[in-house]
Amino acid sequence: MAPAPNHDRQPSHAELKRWRRYLANERAEAAVYRDLAGRRTGTEREILLALANAEGRHEAHWLELLGDQVGHPQRGDLRTRILGFLARRFGSVFVLALAQRAESRSPYEDDDDATHTMAADERIHEEVVRGLAARGRSRLSGSFRAAVFGANDGLVSNLALVLGVTASGVSNETVLVTGLAGLLAGALSMGAGEYISIRSQRELLEAATPNPDAGSAVPHLDVDANELALVYRARGMSQTEAQEHADTVLGQHRQQRASSLADGASSDEYEAVGTGFKAAASSFCFFASGAIIPVLPYLFGLTEIAAVAVAAVLVGLALLATGAIVGLLSGGPPLRRALRQLAIGYGAATITYGLGLLFGTA
Repeated sequence: MAPAPNHDRQPSHAELKRWRRYLANERAEAAVYRDLAGRRTGTEREILLALANAEGRHEAHWLELLGDQVGHPQRGDLRTRILGFLARRFGSVFVLALAQRAESRSPYEDDDDATHTMAADERIHEEVVRGLAARGRSRLSGSFRAAVFGANDGLVSNLALVLGVTASGVSNETVLVTGLAGLLAGALSMGAGEYISIRSQRELLEAATPNPDAGSAVPHLDVDANELALVYRARGMSQTEAQEHADTVLGQHRQQRASSLADGASSDEYEAVGTGFKAAASSFCFFASGAIIPVLPYLFGLTEIAAVAVAAVLVGLALLATGAIVGLLSGGPPLRRALRQLAIGYGAATITYGLGLLFGTA
């Protein structure tokens, strides 16, 4: 626990500055949660307002430490101000993901002036925000995965293709035609592949979903000899649990209660998979948008090393952006994700460029 405020001791300038910064951040974070709550209803709204109230308790702690030395109101740090701006204008899962990351980076664990309770609060807040963001992430996962993979594949594959062909020494026109052909062929392939993948996954889920008509058989089963317990054992229950559940269902002998047989893939599971057409369209469009970037220098008439350098820089910036977005939405470190994307993309392009040089020389 942090010590109780000692008003007989004069805080140092560094302490006052740190406390004021914490106070400003707590006020800004509470405002973020209130702004998000304004865009929600029901339980989500109540949860966000409760988080805002919790930040108010932390604010009171720093006010008590500061006493009459609160000074002029300060603005929160840049990260919290950006989060507030996004919350006021969007209120989406993207903002919740940023809020989750902000809660995970609380400095209270290592600050003796913050209480253990405050540090524990921040850890719990992270889990609360993670839960609020989970459904949005589930809805995004199908189409978002297709979009990210499509854009990344377009960037990396077409950069590698363009650089490899350039290194072989062919004309600028040949490189341009090759790049555009790679864009179209890759986008069509990605769209078709994503559609087949999503449709296959949904069909597997549908195949695993119990037949809703099976429940109508329950009232007519022989109470002493039937296989209803085997249904529940096949779904993972122990023999005892399955038999008890089967006896309960048989005891009901009501159609609406027998509908428990139809429990299967939830709507959340289908949301996480996404739809075939939506995923295919996302994959096609984002692959094409990524694949056009390495071709742009050739479209504008650049050749050889100049075209290679510009294409590499443009693709590098795009890879950093896609990696950072994935990091933010997943609650992970955006810089690390961005650098990972960049390293993989440049690695593939470098190898292909080297092969182009080798075959061009040969």
